Amino acid sequence: MTSRVCYSVRRWIYFGAFVLGLLSPATAAVDFEKEIKPIIESACLSCHCEENVEADLRLDSLEAALAKGERGPAITPRDPDQSPFYTRMVLPTGHEQIMPPDGPPLDQSQSSRVRTWIAEGAPWPKTVKLEVRPRIDFVEHVQPILEMNCVSCHSGEEPDGDFDLTTLKAALESGNSPPSFVAFAPEQSPLYTLTNVEKDDATLMPPVDQGGPLKKEETETLRQWIAQGAIWPKDIALKVRPKSPSSSPSPDDLELVRKIHALIVERSQSDSASKSADYSAKVPQTGAPYHMVALEGGEFSMGSPDGEDGREDIEGPQKRVQITPFWISKYEVTWDEYEPFMITRIERFKNGARKDYDPARHTIIDAVSGPTAPYADMSFGMGRLGYPAICMTQHAANKFCQWLSVQTGHFYRLPTEAEWEYACRAGTTTAYSFGDDPAELEHYAWFIDNSDEKSQKVGQKKPNPWGLYDMHGNVMEWTADQFVPHYFDRLKSPATSPFVRPETLYPRSVRGGGWESDPERIRSAYRLGSDAVWQQQDPQLPKSVWYLTDAPWLGFRIVRPVEVPSVEEMYFYWNSSTGKQ
Repeated sequence: MTSRVCYSVRRWIYFGAFVLGLLSPATAAVDFEKEIKPIIESACLSCHCEENVEADLRLDSLEAALAKGERGPAITPRDPDQSPFYTRMVLPTGHEQIMPPDGPPLDQSQSSRVRTWIAEGAPWPKTVKLEVRPRIDFVEHVQPILEMNCVSCHSGEEPDGDFDLTTLKAALESGNSPPSFVAFAPEQSPLYTLTNVEKDDATLMPPVDQGGPLKKEETETLRQWIAQGAIWPKDIALKVRPKSPSSSPSPDDLELVRKIHALIVERSQSDSASKSADYSAKVPQTGAPYHMVALEGGEFSMGSPDGEDGREDIEGPQKRVQITPFWISKYEVTWDEYEPFMITRIERFKNGARKDYDPARHTIIDAVSGPTAPYADMSFGMGRLGYPAICMTQHAANKFCQWLSVQTGHFYRLPTEAEWEYACRAGTTTAYSFGDDPAELEHYAWFIDNSDEKSQKVGQKKPNPWGLYDMHGNVMEWTADQFVPHYFDRLKSPATSPFVRPETLYPRSVRGGGWESDPERIRSAYRLGSDAVWQQQDPQLPKSVWYLTDAPWLGFRIVRPVEVPSVEEMYFYWNSSTGKQ
């Protein structure tokens, strides 16, 4: 959902404020059709109607509810304590006569409305007809919809439109025009009404480019949930939940990755190139050159020793790690390679899907998501030709890898933390790949003392022992891992090709230090986790999934493992940020 929706919502009177305890149930007349009917239809009617009369109680009409059966009427107007319709609602949990018998007990806000309605004389218009409705449970039915479609934009310290959907209290009190929903009144609840507008309506939430509109059954679930009292257990806080690939409007889904995987497997079977040889290639669509260095697998001590100058606790204790063979790019990815991926004349949804995508006339490459048009010069004047590409999200770096893979028939991805440090150390055990003396840094790295406060062209300093340039300094580099402070406590010794699969958007691991870093922050073992403040100045709402306005010191390099992974692994590497932004 997007903040522009919030600005379009008019203020309304919150007559359902009893949910917050601001009004007592007795202060206002209860509307049978809006407040009692949904409760009967969803929680009672299936067992207490003409076709199914349990406990000699009927609730399918007022006449039936007032009829004196063997156990008396279901409702005694103006006397809720003599009305089984009410008294059985408030029995202790687990009581054999509690109503409804299945599912969680009715909420106090629901039973209190029933009590008030009966005390007022149980007014029940004869023209109102009842029909059995499904009972909506928040945890089972509503929570997944909100977590997959809403919470990513409406949570955190700066939720879109100042509108927070992570807890009941926040949902009712935050935003420019709170609340987001009015109990028993779906037509007065933006959480429902704005999911039910036309697809091209600017107020639709979630908008089309964020996966909207919701399925009809999802909007109906929200409507019925609100109509039944909008019960949201106070102890439940929502978290972002990734959407399944099938729910995305983008053609960049698991099926696309299956096709790419088949191409890569076919290419690997016919590829006569040595798995231990360096190679140079060009991006097929653009002709931009790139260079890959072959690294044999091996074992190394990951992390820094206790006595290393500048060492931080999150860099150890050191563990022995086994790495399988792979290629890694000789230089950081440059604007020459990345800019043609980033800047095109193609109109895209915010998720990167082409607005004009047509499987009948577009190629497999066209189905890969790509960045929306940048809203600023993302090089920030530091230089383009031969300079490292900067300011991309990890998602953007992942998608570049997918875009390159489709064209070349080779699987490219970001390096894991372990692969990155293995490549950076290049067989050394010292603080830097050239030794322990930071006075030598000026020969190997661009950092705070010599960078002139900007990134520099790649490959100008000395390489490490394995021929890799700018592993120390110039720009920090994305890795594929979730950043965890106690990374080394998770590792067995020896560990084989460890990878911390990301589960949340922040923090993700970056390595290598950048042009603004002090010497101790460009050591081989230095680690850092990404942060939402790296996107603080992004003017877009919701924040872009492609650009990090406040990270002009961050770029990436790519790897190609010798072994081709499975379809599912390939999909995860390229989409580990999907649904989490």
